[in-house]
Amino acid sequence: MLLQPKLNVKVSQRQVLTPGLVQMVSVLALNKLELKEMINSEVVENPVLEELEESGISLDERAGLEGDRERAAEDLVSESKAEKDPFDEIDFGSYFQDYLDPGYKTASSNFEEFDKPSFEHFLSQPGTLADHLAWQLGSLKLTAELKLATELIVGNLDSNGYLTATDQELAQAWLAARAQQRTEPIPFERGMRNRMAPWVEDSDEVDAAGLKSTGLDLAAAAASEVSESDEAEAAVSAALQVIAKARELVSSLDPVGVGARDLRECLLLQIRAQRKEAALVLRRRSPNQPAQGGVFDLSASIVENCLHLLQKKDMRELTRACGRPADEVQAAVEFIRTLDPRPGQRYNESETRLIEPDVAFVKRDDKWIVVMNEEDLPTLRLNSSYRKMLREKDTEREVKDYVKERYKSAIQLLRNIEQRKNTIVRTCDVIVRRQQEFLEYGVEALKPMMIKEVAEEIGVHPSTVSRAVANKYVHTPQGVLELRFFFSEGVNGPEGGDLPLVVLKRKVKKLIEDEDSRKPLTDDQLAAELQRQGIQVTRRTVAKYREEMQIPSTHQRRVR
Repeated sequence: MLLQPKLNVKVSQRQVLTPGLVQMVSVLALNKLELKEMINSEVVENPVLEELEESGISLDERAGLEGDRERAAEDLVSESKAEKDPFDEIDFGSYFQDYLDPGYKTASSNFEEFDKPSFEHFLSQPGTLADHLAWQLGSLKLTAELKLATELIVGNLDSNGYLTATDQELAQAWLAARAQQRTEPIPFERGMRNRMAPWVEDSDEVDAAGLKSTGLDLAAAAASEVSESDEAEAAVSAALQVIAKARELVSSLDPVGVGARDLRECLLLQIRAQRKEAALVLRRRSPNQPAQGGVFDLSASIVENCLHLLQKKDMRELTRACGRPADEVQAAVEFIRTLDPRPGQRYNESETRLIEPDVAFVKRDDKWIVVMNEEDLPTLRLNSSYRKMLREKDTEREVKDYVKERYKSAIQLLRNIEQRKNTIVRTCDVIVRRQQEFLEYGVEALKPMMIKEVAEEIGVHPSTVSRAVANKYVHTPQGVLELRFFFSEGVNGPEGGDLPLVVLKRKVKKLIEDEDSRKPLTDDQLAAELQRQGIQVTRRTVAKYREEMQIPSTHQRRVR
């Protein structure tokens, strides 16, 4: 059977995302600050778009007025040029300002002084833990091998300062980096002809010419007892020794405790460092008095052997396991509480995020309304000069095509911005209508509401509502809240109604805050108390929400 090419006509339907639709979806998901940044970039790229200033004068009109003023000034200068004395053209004010009177400043100089950035603004971004450690390592004299190992360790620290890579992984990475350095060409310098490579050891055999022996003696190579596998094992062993030295060096840097693999090692490093510091202080005060271990030895023993009892706050079992008096164990526990379990967090703090509400829920004449926050948003309009270019007959074809394309893009952007506003307002209208009791009385009056329900009410897809409320905030009498705050599932609450999960979590947290710390409530007791209030929840549900709020268990909350 022969295969022959054929042409077939087939009619089918499929969904295609046009560039305009893609832009509409992306514009809808932007908050106010992101939308402002996007509009500014579009104004720069699209010459057809222009920002309408508060005075209402377009850029073309302003340019014409400035041109008229410049021409009038040139005419005035040309008329009086013959009458002027060259001596009058000297700017004596600048001479007085720069040389004779340093205390005098004109209004223009004050404006320039005001516009200069202060020293606090010179730092482009806050320093991280890696930057802080690299700054300390840069002040030390390290060999190339040790420096490379410390860089690998610092690069594998997480946000808490813990080392995530194993010694074997670090050793393999160190060997690979060393091999890459050895293959790099050596820069030519004067006198390099008879100079050995920097990685050649002094113990290597060197011939009379000053070059390393090539080792081409096959008989000697065959008689060698060291095989390739033995050489690889020796290389890995040497790499592990370098990694161990680098880990010890990084662990001694500030903050103390970085480079540890777990909480136990981190606390032990801090206890060891504070013991050395205390010994130095005691030696300075009384050189002949021997150093006392005391609370440091007991604290290290607790962290090493009884950390699980310390996490449960079981002081009775902890005292029994240590075999020491209760007051000494309590003093050791108080000392351990002063240690930092996450030493790297202080250098990895997230930057403050600027939030500006996109909408506001305002009450006017006993009616809640939605107000869009369009302050500082550029007001756009189309430039009429390019419209004239399209009507002129002598305009080139390529110019007309470019202007038409820019006009289409500008009109599409204006439509998408208006569509974004309408979608957000319609979504917020439904939120205000359903959550009026929340706006009046607070979180306790919040009602459960789903995105699907709002989408069906305004006649759009649920993904559209999800984009309309994403990363957007609203100003309410109860504070500035994220729009997603109003969307929450419900549980079976009192009187057969649904209770939002936000309210349920607040009730669980309130019960735990009001409990007796010596007899904290269990999850069963919390569930029973909520059931007495008419909220049908189980113990498993209470435990799930307690863990989501990062509230410790009953044993960890108990204070003995």
